[in-house]
Amino acid sequence: MFVHHLTFAALLIAVGTLSAHIFYIPAVVAKCFPVQHAINVLAAVILGPACSVAIAFLISLLRNLLGFGSLLAFPGSMVGAFLAALFYKYRHTVGAAMTGEIIGTGLIGGLLAFPIANFVLGKATAAWFFLPPFFASTIGGSIIAGLILKSGALSAVSSSLASRGRNGNKA
Repeated sequence: MFVHHLTFAALLIAVGTLSAHIFYIPAVVAKCFPVQHAINVLAAVILGPACSVAIAFLISLLRNLLGFGSLLAFPGSMVGAFLAALFYKYRHTVGAAMTGEIIGTGLIGGLLAFPIANFVLGKATAAWFFLPPFFASTIGGSIIAGLILKSGALSAVSSSLASRGRNGNKA
């Protein structure tokens, strides 16, 4: 991995971890975290599938270790990051990345949360219980990321990382 990619990934992990205790939406056994979803879309567009999933995993892990998150952070964030990157890889639009994040976290992550909550947390709840808060969180975060990317605020970062990746410079 290039130093620039690693540095940007570390920055996203730090922002995702440190902002977790400040801004989240409580949903009984889950904590919905729009910043995570914004980071998923940003990482998907700028860094690609492997990095975006690794970033999502590390943020979820650190949030849980620090007591800011719940185990339900893992399926939603990782599936959302993967689908956001996959959709972006094949469609090359920010809207595609946002759609992948929303489907991955809001739908698939929400459904995956049910057995985890039932097994780990001992909550025999209906699967649909997780869908509304997961959708609200991921839609909000995806819109934030879309606005950041459309504004061009990270265009210098993304073009720098892309050019270094294509040219093989490891500076």
